This record gives sequence, structure tokens and C-alpha cells, in this order.
Amino acid sequence: MKFENSGLEGVTAELSRLNDLMESKGLILAGQWDYERVTYDKKFSVPEGTFYLRIQGTAQEGDVGGSRAVIQLKAPLLGKHYYPHGVEYGSAEEFPEHVVAESKALLLELAESLKTVQM
Repeated sequence: MKFENSGLEGVTAELSRLNDLMESKGLILAGQWDYERVTYDKKFSVPEGTFYLRIQGTAQEGDVGGSRAVIQLKAPLLGKHYYPHGVEYGSAEEFPEHVVAESKALLLELAESLKTVQM
């Protein structure tokens, strides 16, 4: 599920400030980066399954490994995890309303907080 008009798509911010903000909202970067891309995840383990709110971004300046990159965010995604295949985001997926509602609320908070760190 792609969250359109979340206020995050196209926002640019310095990587270290973005990392701090995402971590404060429960989204982790972990090992999900390469020199040009980052992926922040929030995991929802609920009776209906395991779901991930995923926010991806690409380096517009610098590189992620150097920690001095400027990142441009993409539209957030909500996906369902299927073992052992991975996360699916398709329109045919069914997402619990409470997970969607919590994701939307978090995205609103992030959009507001990003106003203080965006470039």
C-alpha cells in the first residue's frame, strides 16, 4: 500500500538529522542502506500477521556510508511480510485497519517534524 500525499515524498534532509528523527518515531535504519539508498522500517507484529511501514529515500548529495548525505524521501509504503519470501506491497494485500490508522498517524507526525529538519 502506497501512502499518497503523506507530506514526506520529495522532502530532503541531512542524513544524520533524518536518522535521529526517524529513530525517535520508532523507525529503524538497521542494515537497510547502501551508498545511494536508505530504508527506514517500523514493524507491526499483530495477530493478523507481520507488517512493515517502510520509508525509503535516495542520496541527492554525498553518500550514505559517509553519513553526510542529503536524502530525498519517497512515498511511504505499507507491506505484509510473508516468510520466507519477504514483504509484499501490492493492492491485493489486505491490511488491518488499526495498522493503517497507526501508520497514517505516524506519517502525519513525521511530516510535521520533518519541517524542522528539511532542506
